[in-house]
Amino acid sequence: MSKQQVRIIGLADCQSFYASVEKASHPEYRDKPLVVAGDPERRSGIILAACPIAKSYGVTTAETLREALSKCPELIIMKPRMQHYIDVSMQITQIYREYTDLVEQYSIDEQFVDFSFSQKMFGDPVEVAKAIQAKVLMFTGVRIRFGLSSSKVLAKMACDLWAKKNQSGIFMLKQEDLPSTLWEQPIDKAFMVGSRMTGHFSAMGLTTVGKLANTPLPKLKEMMKKRFKKSCDIDAEMYWRIANGIDDSPVSPYTHEIPPKSIGHMMTLPRDYRTLDEILVPILELTELVCQRSRSKGFMGHVVSVGCRGADFDYPTGFHRQMKMADPTNATKHVYEEAVKLFKQHWDGLPVRQLGVGLSQLTNEDQYQISMFDDRDRIRKLERTTDALKQRFGDTIIVRAASISQAGQARDRAARIGGHYK
Repeated sequence: MSKQQVRIIGLADCQSFYASVEKASHPEYRDKPLVVAGDPERRSGIILAACPIAKSYGVTTAETLREALSKCPELIIMKPRMQHYIDVSMQITQIYREYTDLVEQYSIDEQFVDFSFSQKMFGDPVEVAKAIQAKVLMFTGVRIRFGLSSSKVLAKMACDLWAKKNQSGIFMLKQEDLPSTLWEQPIDKAFMVGSRMTGHFSAMGLTTVGKLANTPLPKLKEMMKKRFKKSCDIDAEMYWRIANGIDDSPVSPYTHEIPPKSIGHMMTLPRDYRTLDEILVPILELTELVCQRSRSKGFMGHVVSVGCRGADFDYPTGFHRQMKMADPTNATKHVYEEAVKLFKQHWDGLPVRQLGVGLSQLTNEDQYQISMFDDRDRIRKLERTTDALKQRFGDTIIVRAASISQAGQARDRAARIGGHYK
């Protein structure tokens, strides 16, 4: 970037995203309090999103539906449609890309955008943000809030602290204005500073973002070392850089294309599983998911891991163990055999409510040496065929017999995305 080029990063946030999408799909609910929640028929679950009208009654995200209904009995409750929300999110991303090719997905309803190289074509970033707001609202019914600044971390705080609260939904946080804006904020308003860290900073006398920002870094490192009784140099520098708005990380469209270090899946079971026979069913299903995903990415794993835990979080039980296999593989049959050995070796016989299976030490499957003395190549070809069928017709087009039993969860998982129904 040239010296004359001003770096302008935006964090675009979709207001009450799931609820906004549902209101766009149901205009008859435009002026009514609406939430997206777990199970409207049972009137149970938690609030995933609440529209501004519902929030005006005190309804908040993550509270139970029962609590929300006690505040607002006339709530309109919509069942989540995760695939539809993903589709709308992708539609919004495509609108951003009409103004810059530097768009980075931060979450389903937040994206970083880099306007640094778009200003000559589209002009002032605030005006561009307004144009994007209007276009997204017209095509999707979703209102966008924009935090704009010179770095990703400042753009995020500009959005959370100001753009989400002002009438325009846009806020430009300039580096030179930090002393009169960000630094005046209480310490808990800084990005990455949660309630526990707020207590630590307050005990050190760092009650505002400005006090943290203006503490010399060597002194801050010593203060944190004394507070935590261990070296905290990395954490100290991270918080100090956030408070000063220092963040050189680029907006990268390829963030999610970095080769993974491991591939795994975890499942919370609908009840306690008490016998080995029923526990092995979801272990097989998880193994199949892990191997299918590994094959789709072109990787094989050398290390298999298995983990489980019980339902009582106050008295946790369970384990997480891993072992290296003789050869790297992404074949369900071979990974499952090793996963079962691990589980049998370490399970204490107590009821299980959560299970996980993973592959790590990944290698490119193109580098795999085919052996004349085993059935690995035949199994890989067979599983590639079933992968293709599932991709075309859905994950339930072929299921194992064990998954049809009461212990099986494959069909229920196939109907969900991110734990919620599609």
